Amino acid sequence: MPGFRDNDPRGGASVNELLQGNAACARAALDAGCTFFAGYPITPSSEIAEQMAAALPKRGGVFVQMEDEIASLGAVLGASLAGRRAMTATSGPGFSLMQEHLGYGMYAEIPCVVVDVMRGGPSTGLPTRPSQGDVMQARWGTHGDHPAIALAPASVAEVYELTARAFELSDRLRTPVVLLYDEVIGHLRERVDLAPVSPPPAARAGPDGRSPYAAGEDDVARLPDLGSGQRFHVTGLGHGERGYPTDDPAVVGDLALRLARKVERARAEIAWAETYRTEDADLVVVAYGIVARAARRAVDDGRARGMRLGLFRPRTIWPFPAEAFRAATAGARGVLVAEMNLGQLAVEIERYVPRGSVATLLRADGRPIAPEEIVAAAVRVTDGERVVA
Repeated sequence: MPGFRDNDPRGGASVNELLQGNAACARAALDAGCTFFAGYPITPSSEIAEQMAAALPKRGGVFVQMEDEIASLGAVLGASLAGRRAMTATSGPGFSLMQEHLGYGMYAEIPCVVVDVMRGGPSTGLPTRPSQGDVMQARWGTHGDHPAIALAPASVAEVYELTARAFELSDRLRTPVVLLYDEVIGHLRERVDLAPVSPPPAARAGPDGRSPYAAGEDDVARLPDLGSGQRFHVTGLGHGERGYPTDDPAVVGDLALRLARKVERARAEIAWAETYRTEDADLVVVAYGIVARAARRAVDDGRARGMRLGLFRPRTIWPFPAEAFRAATAGARGVLVAEMNLGQLAVEIERYVPRGSVATLLRADGRPIAPEEIVAAAVRVTDGERVVA
């Protein structure tokens, strides 16, 4: 898609294909070495499970349709502990059910990829309509202090790229990674260059099975794979380097800080964003997913009318690419956040700009935001309005 980054070449020949967004996600997972998928069918993500069910057995992998989303992520975490690259896919109601296991994966440092194809909510909501209502849930859905990584593609090519990168990040940082995109991206069809992706690591063996949570300078634990011959303990309770439960304040306090540090240390490498015509912009539009595509068109249309608009598009939602955002908005007079929810990312953005400089264009009715609506909102913002829809 012109204007949106295609998957980064990783060497070797690439293949160009017409793919649906969800199919591109499954294809990337397979190309990245995913050999285990457990899930429960749910609109609008079901095509991912269908693709994995058809492909994995032919490749020596495992597909399991579980009884619900709770069991699905539990199975994925178990497969990952045994050394498999593992993934599940769901939508809002299922993502809610996965939150306890997401917290377990983060605390026990178990790599996996969770795909959330967002639909209208809450509750059963709007199964066939797009939404961006799971942004805060991806960050704070499970209880306690914990790190979070969530990637937000805006094209089918980026679904392919960021799915592959999600596996890389999850393995490297030993934490679940969420791929967060809306129903429109999931069902959109575009041509994609399928460049080779990085293969999975040969083994995730740690140096000492007696201390599986002894971290290196990067603050990442080195757990051996289950079945590798080393005996070790894994728990979702507070634990020290040996993996056994403890409530020692010094030990569990250090653990919480280490888990946060390992993602923060990698922020510069993983907090990706795209800017468009922000160099001289008076008003910077912030948008992600399908809304970012409308926003890019709106920037061009607004410029044609004499408005100095720019676009900031986070490709990583969590951790939010704050430094790139500050640089993109340094010379702007204001920010307009356009998103298909009631201001979930806008709340985060308000942390990084002067009070009163963030305006919002919000929608939670299952309809995408159109370019002309963003232009009209920009006109109203320049007239002093802050909440324009």
